[in-house]
Amino acid sequence: MRQQTRTTLPVFVIAFVASTVMLAQDVRTDYMPGTDSTKYHTYRWVNIEGGAHPNQIRDAQIKQSVDSQLASKGLSKTDSDQADLYVGCQIAVDQEKQWNGYGMGGGLRWGGMAAATSSTINVGTLVLDMYDPATKQLVWTGNATKTINPSSKQEKNQKNLDKAMLKLLKNFPPRMEVKATTACQRSRKDFL
Repeated sequence: MRQQTRTTLPVFVIAFVASTVMLAQDVRTDYMPGTDSTKYHTYRWVNIEGGAHPNQIRDAQIKQSVDSQLASKGLSKTDSDQADLYVGCQIAVDQEKQWNGYGMGGGLRWGGMAAATSSTINVGTLVLDMYDPATKQLVWTGNATKTINPSSKQEKNQKNLDKAMLKLLKNFPPRMEVKATTACQRSRKDFL
């Protein structure tokens, strides 16, 4: 019996960790190298043509969450065409199969019983883009998966959305990479 417990426990731990990882939000960001993000102080919301947009309620929730994060970074929202950044978002909601497995007993060697059930879950991805209107270039983009679930309660959606926007905008604005020469490098160049 003791041997059975030793082998069953790791199986349950692995299954639990795998299910937690599969349900975790995933965020990815990218930015235009060399962009001086210190010049951005204001932003304006814009619609991305051809993109999938949320309904008005979800749109308000997304903007509220993003506005909160950008305000904490020192950016001010404006309706002016003279904004330093244009911000737009798109969403996509897909359906995935989720498998829930459980077992009893010691597996193949000791016999036992196992079962798995599947359910369909909605997986929402939010894409947030920031454009420099002066250069007409995309300067920052990010996406967060498992953020929006249309079948979920509004409070839970807002909580997931706030958590995702916190993670997504954690390292915004990106730090400029400054290449500085050291005193040793300069003096060596002077002698050559």
